[in-house]
Amino acid sequence: MEELSNCPNCGELFVRNNHRDLCQKCWKEEEASFETVYKFIRQRENRTATIEQVVEGTGVEEELILKFIKSGRLKVASFPNLGYPCEKCGTTIQKGKLCEPCADTLKKELDRFSIEEERRREIDKKATYFAANNKYRS
Repeated sequence: MEELSNCPNCGELFVRNNHRDLCQKCWKEEEASFETVYKFIRQRENRTATIEQVVEGTGVEEELILKFIKSGRLKVASFPNLGYPCEKCGTTIQKGKLCEPCADTLKKELDRFSIEEERRREIDKKATYFAANNKYRS
């Protein structure tokens, strides 16, 4: 669905749709940056470049290169040293939001939490509650 929005880069008013979240001018600039990055890393000597080397070689901002990787426009399988930081520890990863160790730790914590919650539910089922009624005490 199309809606009126302000461009997050320049603030210009534009019609936002499912395919673009930038105004036409900024989108063209982003496409030109993508082409620059893609041409750079396609060169044989640059296929093993890191993000920092791509930034240095192209002049394109790191955040924009990370956006290309996260959106799947740059296929990191072909470029082994390209990646983006794990959202928890900052280790360079090529897919998902967390590296394997952080994902494993999170899964273990969730499993431990689930077990603890189940144990609490079982205790609550077995618990007997007594109400004190002082009216009938002598």
